Amino acid sequence: MPSTWPSSAASVPAAPPVPSTQPPAAPPTAPGPTPPPPAPGSPRPPASGLAPRPPSCRPALMRRRALRVQRENPGVLLGGRYSPPDCTPAQTVAVIIPFRHREHHLRYWLHYLHPILRRQRLRYGIYVINQHGEDTFNRAKLLNVGFLEALKEDAAYDCFIFSDVDLVPMDDRNLYRCGDQPRHFAIAMDKFGFRLPYAGYFGGVSGLSKAQFLRINGFPNEYWGWGGEDDDIFNRISLTGMKISRPDVRIGRYRMIKHDRDKHNEPNPQRFTKIQNTKLTMKRDGIASVRYQVLEVSRQPLFTNITVDIGRPPAWPPRG
Repeated sequence: MPSTWPSSAASVPAAPPVPSTQPPAAPPTAPGPTPPPPAPGSPRPPASGLAPRPPSCRPALMRRRALRVQRENPGVLLGGRYSPPDCTPAQTVAVIIPFRHREHHLRYWLHYLHPILRRQRLRYGIYVINQHGEDTFNRAKLLNVGFLEALKEDAAYDCFIFSDVDLVPMDDRNLYRCGDQPRHFAIAMDKFGFRLPYAGYFGGVSGLSKAQFLRINGFPNEYWGWGGEDDDIFNRISLTGMKISRPDVRIGRYRMIKHDRDKHNEPNPQRFTKIQNTKLTMKRDGIASVRYQVLEVSRQPLFTNITVDIGRPPAWPPRG
Protein backbone atom coordinates (compact mmCIF):
# COMPACT_ATOMS: atom_id res chain seq x y z
CA MET A 1 0.00 0.00 0.00
CA PRO A 2 1.54 3.40 -0.92
CA SER A 3 2.30 5.75 1.96
CA THR A 4 0.58 8.69 0.27
CA TRP A 5 -2.71 8.34 -1.55
CA PRO A 6 -3.49 10.10 -4.83
CA SER A 7 -4.95 13.55 -4.38
CA SER A 8 -8.74 13.75 -4.13
CA ALA A 9 -8.55 16.90 -6.24
CA ALA A 10 -8.29 14.86 -9.41
CA SER A 11 -10.68 15.87 -12.14
CA VAL A 12 -14.10 14.27 -11.66
CA PRO A 13 -17.37 14.60 -13.56
CA ALA A 14 -20.27 16.62 -12.22
CA ALA A 15 -21.84 14.88 -9.24
CA PRO A 16 -24.84 12.77 -10.24
CA PRO A 17 -27.90 12.32 -8.07
CA VAL A 18 -28.67 9.25 -5.99
CA PRO A 19 -32.01 7.58 -5.27
CA SER A 20 -34.25 9.48 -2.91
CA THR A 21 -34.56 8.24 0.65
CA GLN A 22 -38.08 9.66 0.92
CA PRO A 23 -41.20 7.42 0.89
CA PRO A 24 -42.60 6.80 -2.60
CA ALA A 25 -45.71 8.88 -1.88
CA ALA A 26 -43.73 12.08 -1.44
CA PRO A 27 -44.17 14.43 -4.42
CA PRO A 28 -41.02 14.92 -6.53
CA THR A 29 -39.23 18.23 -6.67
CA ALA A 30 -38.79 19.74 -10.10
CA PRO A 31 -35.16 19.75 -11.26
CA GLY A 32 -33.34 22.95 -11.95
CA PRO A 33 -29.93 23.87 -13.41
CA THR A 34 -27.05 24.38 -11.03
CA PRO A 35 -23.26 24.45 -11.37
CA PRO A 36 -21.37 21.44 -9.96
CA PRO A 37 -19.64 21.82 -6.58
CA PRO A 38 -15.88 22.45 -6.45
CA ALA A 39 -13.82 19.29 -6.27
CA PRO A 40 -12.22 18.69 -2.86
CA GLY A 41 -8.79 20.29 -2.79
CA SER A 42 -9.69 22.98 -5.32
CA PRO A 43 -9.01 26.66 -4.52
CA ARG A 44 -11.31 28.09 -1.90
CA PRO A 45 -14.35 29.78 -3.45
CA PRO A 46 -14.69 33.52 -2.94
CA ALA A 47 -16.88 35.18 -0.33
CA SER A 48 -18.49 32.50 1.83
CA GLY A 49 -16.16 29.71 0.69
CA LEU A 50 -19.07 27.27 0.56
CA ALA A 51 -20.12 25.10 -2.33
CA PRO A 52 -23.39 25.95 -4.10
CA ARG A 53 -26.52 24.16 -3.00
CA PRO A 54 -27.54 21.61 -5.63
CA PRO A 55 -31.18 20.90 -6.45
CA SER A 56 -33.19 17.74 -5.98
CA CYS A 57 -34.04 15.66 -9.04
CA ARG A 58 -36.83 13.39 -10.18
CA PRO A 59 -36.60 9.89 -8.66
CA ALA A 60 -36.45 8.01 -11.99
CA LEU A 61 -33.63 10.20 -13.28
CA MET A 62 -31.83 9.92 -9.96
CA ARG A 63 -31.98 6.12 -10.11
CA ARG A 64 -30.57 6.03 -13.65
CA ARG A 65 -27.69 8.33 -12.83
CA ALA A 66 -26.97 6.50 -9.60
CA LEU A 67 -26.46 3.35 -11.66
CA ARG A 68 -23.99 5.26 -13.80
CA VAL A 69 -22.05 6.31 -10.72
CA GLN A 70 -22.04 2.68 -9.62
CA ARG A 71 -20.44 1.73 -12.95
CA GLU A 72 -17.81 4.41 -12.34
CA ASN A 73 -17.00 2.76 -9.00
CA PRO A 74 -16.35 -0.87 -9.95
CA GLY A 75 -16.65 -3.32 -7.14
CA VAL A 76 -19.15 -1.27 -5.11
CA LEU A 77 -21.96 -3.71 -4.43
CA LEU A 78 -25.65 -3.09 -3.89
CA GLY A 79 -26.07 -1.37 -0.54
CA GLY A 80 -22.78 0.54 -0.82
CA ARG A 81 -20.42 -2.31 0.16
CA TYR A 82 -16.87 -2.47 -1.17
CA SER A 83 -13.76 -4.58 -0.62
CA PRO A 84 -10.49 -4.02 -2.52
CA PRO A 85 -9.72 -6.92 -4.87
CA ASP A 86 -5.94 -6.89 -4.41
CA CYS A 87 -5.45 -6.73 -0.62
CA THR A 88 -7.04 -7.77 2.67
CA PRO A 89 -7.70 -4.71 4.86
CA ALA A 90 -7.11 -5.05 8.58
CA GLN A 91 -10.44 -3.40 9.43
CA THR A 92 -14.04 -3.52 8.21
CA VAL A 93 -15.45 0.01 8.28
CA ALA A 94 -19.08 1.11 8.60
CA VAL A 95 -19.70 4.71 7.56
CA ILE A 96 -22.82 6.01 9.35
CA ILE A 97 -24.70 9.13 8.15
CA PRO A 98 -27.55 10.70 10.19
CA PHE A 99 -30.09 11.91 7.69
CA ARG A 100 -33.34 13.65 6.87
CA HIS A 101 -34.36 15.64 3.77
CA ARG A 102 -30.82 15.98 2.41
CA GLU A 103 -30.94 14.13 -0.91
CA HIS A 104 -29.10 16.93 -2.70
CA HIS A 105 -26.22 16.69 -0.21
CA LEU A 106 -26.19 12.90 -0.24
CA ARG A 107 -25.67 12.65 -3.99
CA TYR A 108 -22.64 14.95 -3.81
CA TRP A 109 -21.24 13.16 -0.76
CA LEU A 110 -21.51 9.75 -2.44
CA HIS A 111 -20.02 11.07 -5.66
CA TYR A 112 -16.85 12.20 -3.90
CA LEU A 113 -16.55 9.72 -1.02
CA HIS A 114 -16.78 6.42 -2.90
CA PRO A 115 -13.68 7.18 -5.00
CA ILE A 116 -11.79 8.46 -1.94
CA LEU A 117 -12.62 5.40 0.15
CA ARG A 118 -11.72 3.08 -2.71
CA ARG A 119 -8.36 4.83 -3.17
CA GLN A 120 -7.76 4.32 0.54
CA ARG A 121 -8.28 0.60 -0.11
CA LEU A 122 -10.86 0.18 2.61
CA ARG A 123 -13.35 -2.61 3.10
CA TYR A 124 -16.45 -0.59 3.92
CA GLY A 125 -20.21 -0.15 3.84
CA ILE A 126 -22.25 3.07 3.83
CA TYR A 127 -25.40 3.37 5.94
CA VAL A 128 -27.80 6.32 5.73
CA ILE A 129 -29.97 6.42 8.86
CA ASN A 130 -33.08 8.32 7.87
CA GLN A 131 -35.22 9.80 10.65
CA HIS A 132 -38.91 9.27 9.88
CA GLY A 133 -41.44 12.05 10.42
CA GLU A 134 -41.06 15.72 11.15
CA ASP A 135 -40.33 15.73 14.87
CA THR A 136 -37.18 17.36 16.19
CA PHE A 137 -34.00 15.88 14.73
CA ASN A 138 -31.76 13.73 16.94
CA ARG A 139 -28.34 13.23 15.37
CA ALA A 140 -26.66 11.22 18.14
CA LYS A 141 -29.55 8.79 18.53
CA LEU A 142 -29.50 8.11 14.79
CA LEU A 143 -25.78 7.32 15.06
CA ASN A 144 -26.52 4.81 17.81
CA VAL A 145 -29.11 3.22 15.53
CA GLY A 146 -26.58 3.08 12.70
CA PHE A 147 -24.05 1.30 14.90
CA LEU A 148 -26.55 -1.42 15.86
CA GLU A 149 -28.08 -1.86 12.41
CA ALA A 150 -24.71 -2.09 10.66
CA LEU A 151 -23.66 -4.85 13.06
CA LYS A 152 -26.90 -6.70 12.36
CA GLU A 153 -25.95 -6.78 8.69
CA ASP A 154 -22.29 -7.67 9.26
CA ALA A 155 -20.88 -8.57 12.66
CA ALA A 156 -17.36 -8.13 11.23
CA TYR A 157 -17.58 -4.33 11.42
CA ASP A 158 -14.92 -3.21 13.89
CA CYS A 159 -14.51 0.47 12.92
CA PHE A 160 -17.31 3.05 12.75
CA ILE A 161 -17.01 6.41 10.98
CA PHE A 162 -19.78 8.87 11.88
CA SER A 163 -20.11 11.57 9.21
CA ASP A 164 -22.42 14.49 8.55
CA VAL A 165 -23.74 14.38 4.99
CA ASP A 166 -22.55 17.88 4.07
CA LEU A 167 -18.80 17.39 4.72
CA VAL A 168 -16.34 16.30 2.02
CA PRO A 169 -12.66 15.64 2.88
CA MET A 170 -10.07 17.47 0.80
CA ASP A 171 -7.12 15.09 1.27
CA ASP A 172 -7.00 11.35 0.64
CA ARG A 173 -4.38 10.98 3.36
CA ASN A 174 -7.12 11.60 5.93
CA LEU A 175 -7.62 7.86 6.29
CA TYR A 176 -11.05 6.67 7.39
CA ARG A 177 -9.74 4.08 9.82
CA CYS A 178 -9.78 3.53 13.57
CA GLY A 179 -6.77 3.54 15.86
CA ASP A 180 -5.79 3.11 19.48
CA GLN A 181 -7.78 6.24 20.43
CA PRO A 182 -11.02 7.77 19.13
CA ARG A 183 -10.34 9.75 15.97
CA HIS A 184 -11.59 13.21 15.00
CA PHE A 185 -11.22 13.66 11.24
CA ALA A 186 -12.93 17.00 10.43
CA ILE A 187 -10.59 19.30 12.31
CA ALA A 188 -10.25 22.07 9.73
CA MET A 189 -13.53 22.97 8.01
CA ASP A 190 -13.76 25.87 5.60
CA LYS A 191 -16.63 27.39 7.62
CA PHE A 192 -14.23 27.74 10.57
CA GLY A 193 -11.42 29.18 8.46
CA PHE A 194 -9.72 25.77 8.29
CA ARG A 195 -9.02 25.83 12.01
CA LEU A 196 -10.23 23.81 14.98
CA PRO A 197 -12.92 26.01 16.57
CA TYR A 198 -12.06 24.93 20.15
CA ALA A 199 -9.97 22.25 21.83
CA GLY A 200 -12.90 20.03 22.81
CA TYR A 201 -14.57 20.09 19.40
CA PHE A 202 -15.51 16.59 18.16
CA GLY A 203 -18.08 17.37 15.48
CA GLY A 204 -18.53 16.72 11.78
CA VAL A 205 -16.70 13.46 11.15
CA SER A 206 -15.36 11.13 13.84
CA GLY A 207 -14.40 7.49 14.23
CA LEU A 208 -14.39 4.93 17.02
CA SER A 209 -13.61 1.25 17.08
CA LYS A 210 -16.36 -1.08 18.24
CA ALA A 211 -14.61 -1.51 21.60
CA GLN A 212 -14.19 2.25 22.08
CA PHE A 213 -17.83 2.91 21.21
CA LEU A 214 -19.08 0.34 23.71
CA ARG A 215 -16.66 1.62 26.36
CA ILE A 216 -18.38 5.03 26.36
CA ASN A 217 -21.86 3.45 26.14
CA GLY A 218 -22.24 4.86 22.66
CA PHE A 219 -23.70 8.31 22.12
CA PRO A 220 -26.37 10.14 24.14
CA ASN A 221 -30.01 9.70 23.06
CA GLU A 222 -31.41 12.77 24.80
CA TYR A 223 -30.03 15.60 22.63
CA TRP A 224 -33.04 16.61 20.56
CA GLY A 225 -32.34 19.52 18.23
CA TRP A 226 -29.12 21.20 17.24
CA GLY A 227 -25.99 21.23 19.36
CA GLY A 228 -24.44 19.68 22.42
CA GLU A 229 -24.13 16.01 21.50
CA ASP A 230 -20.57 16.35 20.17
CA ASP A 231 -19.40 17.92 23.44
CA ASP A 232 -21.16 15.18 25.39
CA ILE A 233 -19.31 12.57 23.33
CA PHE A 234 -16.02 14.36 23.96
CA ASN A 235 -16.79 14.25 27.69
CA ARG A 236 -17.54 10.53 27.51
CA ILE A 237 -14.21 9.85 25.86
CA SER A 238 -12.33 11.90 28.46
CA LEU A 239 -14.21 10.38 31.40
CA THR A 240 -13.28 6.86 30.29
CA GLY A 241 -9.58 7.70 30.15
CA MET A 242 -9.20 7.94 26.38
CA LYS A 243 -7.83 10.82 24.33
CA ILE A 244 -8.78 12.29 20.97
CA SER A 245 -6.50 11.53 18.02
CA ARG A 246 -6.41 14.03 15.15
CA PRO A 247 -4.66 14.30 11.77
CA ASP A 248 -2.35 17.16 10.88
CA VAL A 249 -4.32 20.34 10.19
CA ARG A 250 -3.09 20.29 6.58
CA ILE A 251 -4.64 16.84 6.11
CA GLY A 252 -7.87 17.19 8.11
CA ARG A 253 -9.37 19.85 5.83
CA TYR A 254 -13.04 19.68 4.76
CA ARG A 255 -15.44 21.52 2.51
CA MET A 256 -18.99 22.02 3.72
CA ILE A 257 -21.80 22.01 1.15
CA LYS A 258 -23.87 25.12 1.67
CA HIS A 259 -27.27 24.74 3.31
CA ASP A 260 -29.75 26.55 5.51
CA ARG A 261 -30.57 25.45 9.04
CA ASP A 262 -32.89 22.47 8.84
CA LYS A 263 -36.48 22.79 9.97
CA HIS A 264 -37.21 20.94 13.21
CA ASN A 265 -33.51 21.10 14.16
CA GLU A 266 -33.62 24.22 16.29
CA PRO A 267 -30.98 24.70 19.02
CA ASN A 268 -31.62 22.54 22.07
CA PRO A 269 -32.25 24.92 25.00
CA GLN A 270 -31.11 22.27 27.48
CA ARG A 271 -27.82 21.40 25.80
CA PHE A 272 -25.53 23.36 28.13
CA THR A 273 -27.06 21.80 31.24
CA LYS A 274 -26.83 18.33 29.73
CA ILE A 275 -23.18 18.77 28.78
CA GLN A 276 -22.33 19.63 32.40
CA ASN A 277 -23.94 16.39 33.59
CA THR A 278 -22.36 13.84 31.26
CA LYS A 279 -20.70 12.04 34.16
CA LEU A 280 -24.10 11.45 35.76
CA THR A 281 -25.98 10.45 32.62
CA MET A 282 -23.58 8.47 30.43
CA LYS A 283 -24.11 5.12 32.17
CA ARG A 284 -27.90 5.21 31.80
CA ASP A 285 -28.18 7.08 28.48
CA GLY A 286 -26.49 5.54 25.48
CA ILE A 287 -26.29 2.50 23.24
CA ALA A 288 -27.59 0.24 26.01
CA SER A 289 -30.81 2.27 26.35
CA VAL A 290 -31.59 3.31 22.76
CA ARG A 291 -35.12 2.49 21.60
CA TYR A 292 -36.32 2.71 18.00
CA GLN A 293 -38.31 0.94 15.31
CA VAL A 294 -36.98 0.10 11.86
CA LEU A 295 -39.59 1.01 9.24
CA GLU A 296 -37.71 0.17 6.05
CA VAL A 297 -34.33 -1.12 4.89
CA SER A 298 -33.58 -0.27 1.26
CA ARG A 299 -30.32 -1.30 -0.42
CA GLN A 300 -29.54 1.27 -3.08
CA PRO A 301 -26.68 0.99 -5.61
CA LEU A 302 -24.37 3.21 -3.51
CA PHE A 303 -25.67 2.97 0.06
CA THR A 304 -28.06 1.22 2.41
CA ASN A 305 -30.95 3.41 3.55
CA ILE A 306 -32.51 2.56 6.92
CA THR A 307 -35.63 4.55 7.80
CA VAL A 308 -36.37 4.52 11.52
CA ASP A 309 -38.87 5.87 14.01
CA ILE A 310 -36.85 7.13 16.98
CA GLY A 311 -39.80 8.53 18.92
CA ARG A 312 -40.53 12.08 19.96
CA PRO A 313 -38.66 14.48 22.22
CA PRO A 314 -39.97 15.15 25.72
CA ALA A 315 -41.79 18.42 26.29
CA TRP A 316 -39.25 21.04 27.30
CA PRO A 317 -40.23 23.22 30.27
CA PRO A 318 -40.75 26.89 29.45
CA ARG A 319 -37.62 29.03 29.74
CA GLY A 320 -37.38 31.85 32.23
